Amino acid sequence: MNFSQGTRGIIRALAIVLSVALPLAIAISEADARVGGGGSSGSRGSRTFSAPPSTTTAPGTAQPMNRTFTQPGMGVLGGLAAGFLGAGLLGMLFGGGLFSGLGGLSSIIGLLLQVALIVIVVRLAMSWWQRRHTPASAYATGPAPAAEGPGGQTSFRSGLGGFGLGSNQPPLEIQPADYEAFERLLGEIQAAWSNEDVAKLHTLATPEMVSYFSKDLEENKARNDVNKVTDVKLLQGDLAEAWREGETDFASVAMRFSLVDKTLERTTGRLVSGSETPIEATEVWTFARRRGADWELSAIQQTS
Repeated sequence: MNFSQGTRGIIRALAIVLSVALPLAIAISEADARVGGGGSSGSRGSRTFSAPPSTTTAPGTAQPMNRTFTQPGMGVLGGLAAGFLGAGLLGMLFGGGLFSGLGGLSSIIGLLLQVALIVIVVRLAMSWWQRRHTPASAYATGPAPAAEGPGGQTSFRSGLGGFGLGSNQPPLEIQPADYEAFERLLGEIQAAWSNEDVAKLHTLATPEMVSYFSKDLEENKARNDVNKVTDVKLLQGDLAEAWREGETDFASVAMRFSLVDKTLERTTGRLVSGSETPIEATEVWTFARRRGADWELSAIQQTS
């Protein structure tokens, strides 16, 4: 088969792109096998769409959510605003509304005036809502360097796991027992994921996070794969921020941990990706706790 010089150039370019893209796709699929799919999922209350502060453990920026039930804006008020705007536009399209139908120039002006009126009312309502419900700021300035513990792992200054408390205590005070709970949840969630124990995950994470885990597990089953995560060890962690919204406490914690991450063919046990060699990951996990209840995983964010 003969190709022109231009066609051969295009084919060579495509070959180069594929040679680069294929290893990258394989690397991404391997990195995305662990719990959470290597993405950013979940909700952080009113701070879902704002990045948690950087810390010593995660000095970069946490990636925005690519899976979340939370909607941008003011939640209920945002939904009402969208409803009002949609109703107004439909009313105008079908001849109703504030300034009759779309019969002429006056209807177009009426549409613009109606939209402007809705925007003004919604902005005033949102401003009032923010003044009344904005939680107290609780940013941590970053932990002091922790001492090196046995085995080269970074130890917590007061002796708990790998967490650093930081130099400033936030308005919502996170106690040593809370850090113990965060480290315990890190291991228990990874174990429940590895065992495909959705019932256990329901006791460790919010319904939203369990819905994502369940979807990811079903996709693994459809591919005849099973992801096994073992030997999870917290190496370092520190608090990014902690705050309270109504009856719910939130804590976003940066964690660097090691784990053995393998994907196996479900029916034969053949290794599909990963290895027995431990890898490291750094993620920001957000935990939520209703008053009188235990902490639950509410979000996972990758770092960059």
